[in-house]
Amino acid sequence: MTAAKTRFWALTKKELYSQLHAPLFYGVLVFFLLFTGIWLFYIQRYFSMNAATLRPYFAGFPIALSLVIPALTMKSWAEERKLGSLELLLSLPFSEWDLVLGKFLATLIMLSLMLISTLPLPLSLLLLGDFDPGVVAAEYLGAFLLCASAAALGQFLSSLAKNQAAAFLGSLAVLIIVMFINRVAENAELPALIAGGINFISLAFHFESFAKGLLDSRDLAFFMLSAALFLYLNTRVLIFRKWS
Repeated sequence: MTAAKTRFWALTKKELYSQLHAPLFYGVLVFFLLFTGIWLFYIQRYFSMNAATLRPYFAGFPIALSLVIPALTMKSWAEERKLGSLELLLSLPFSEWDLVLGKFLATLIMLSLMLISTLPLPLSLLLLGDFDPGVVAAEYLGAFLLCASAAALGQFLSSLAKNQAAAFLGSLAVLIIVMFINRVAENAELPALIAGGINFISLAFHFESFAKGLLDSRDLAFFMLSAALFLYLNTRVLIFRKWS
């Protein structure tokens, strides 16, 4: 393993260790599981639907992640900046990409653990109907991609904030907007071009095809490119901090 890779994985493990030993993660995990469970059984009234589908379950993920991801990403850079440790990090032999990707990968692993923790619920429901495993796999893939794009956005917004509270509130507001702005296009009589533009920037809109069990290459590309864009912007912010 090269020295660069060694430094990158060392940073990732440090961030992961820090998050796993913080009570915040476990509080967020419990909230996520409770919210998605309540959403399925009480809001969507799953048992009254009489249908072998998990689409109502995954329909609640954009809402839950809009609340969860700001809590996980608010410390990424805002806390480093508040404590004055950001300057120390930037002086170490890490590239900006090492720092950004290390924090991003640690957060993505935490979100993946949260998604894995939801598996007992759909597995228990498999006994009640004939579910299509390919559809369920597509739904989980979409949830993972949604997590990646939203986490990259939250991390970027944290790099712009001065403290955790500002990072949390800013990320919460922006994520809610980019998640559900497609509702504007659905409920307002807008020209097709404007409605298409609004839908294009909506994370929930691109998640809908996965929630239906469909793999659309356009939505796949959107999540990957949007995550890459926000990570790139994050490195630009670090470079600015480094030389300002």
